[in-house]
Amino acid sequence: MTALLLSLVIILGIVSIVQMLRVFDLSNAIKGTDEIHVNNQETNNIRWAFVVFFVGFFAFFIYLVAEFGDQLLPQSASAHGVDYDWLMNFNMLIITIVFVVTHIILMVFIVKYAKNVSPKATFVTHNNRLELIWTTTPAVVLTIIVIYGISTWNSMLMDKPEDSINIELYARQFDWTARYAGEDNILGKANFRMISATNALGIINSSTIDDRLNQYDDQIAELEASREKVFPGGVSDEEILDKIILVKKNRSAVLKYEEQSKNENFDVADDDILTKVEFHIPVNRSINFSIRSQDVLHSAYMPHFRAQMNAVPGVITNFYFTPIVTTKEMRKITGNPDFDYLLLCNKICGAAHYNMQMNIIVETEEEYNKWLLEQPKFNVAQAQ
Repeated sequence: MTALLLSLVIILGIVSIVQMLRVFDLSNAIKGTDEIHVNNQETNNIRWAFVVFFVGFFAFFIYLVAEFGDQLLPQSASAHGVDYDWLMNFNMLIITIVFVVTHIILMVFIVKYAKNVSPKATFVTHNNRLELIWTTTPAVVLTIIVIYGISTWNSMLMDKPEDSINIELYARQFDWTARYAGEDNILGKANFRMISATNALGIINSSTIDDRLNQYDDQIAELEASREKVFPGGVSDEEILDKIILVKKNRSAVLKYEEQSKNENFDVADDDILTKVEFHIPVNRSINFSIRSQDVLHSAYMPHFRAQMNAVPGVITNFYFTPIVTTKEMRKITGNPDFDYLLLCNKICGAAHYNMQMNIIVETEEEYNKWLLEQPKFNVAQAQ
């Protein structure tokens, strides 16, 4: 009933407005006036009203920059972030200049060329000089921006130091896991076919290969038993048969790792270290991140380090940076004793996307080494 009454009120309101406009038109016709055309006085009022608007608009823009300009991210906590911030400021400077100049021109044109009672139109087919200016100027500016941006990006991704600490960031709905390469600084291999309840990252070593083969054998036996139970005599539902074929295919792939282990040492993964609550990195040491995703597209975003890289299923992406400000130092800089660096997901990856974050602790190398020694190795955690 309420919806019906509301609909009637809206309809009656529309009808009333239409009728009022008709009365307004009839009144103008009787008076012999034309309210559509604007006289010179009204033109001047509109012209200077626009001037007041633009002055207020620029004043408000200056106020926002002065009041909230320091509310962005604090100073960069990584070495490359300084260059990144210069690139950002350079782009913002160009955008601001173009913004101010174009709006001043717009204001001048409104004041100078406001419509008069008897306007005289000027028809210009083209102007070579003007067209050359508005074509070459943006082209030159954009070329400078692109070259500067590419050179900065390349400096952030290339020439990775050989002594970089290797860490893997593993994304899945809806959490992160950090995996350290251990004492050998070599991350063990991983594969999605190795993922199980006891091996969430699909890490490959001797024990996980044996465990996974046993798990696949149990799955095949269970599916075969369900065939006999539901369809006596071996007649099978195609869905169950497809599952058996898929499990056998995965088992064959894992079996190849067992054969490769005779010539390749998969046990380099034994000393890998996994952590989920937070991860630690030492200050002034290059950190090389290998980034993987288990399910959908995620994005490893560490804003204070000016670092972001997509986590793509089936692909390993990389990013490295050198932290230059410890967590304790940044707490003093920001005046926030509870400040923490964060690893976030910057791709909307599902209903609990907001929950994909992890604390990053930047500390001295002595503190980092002490923390690292307290973490269990992967082979020890598997045995427990």
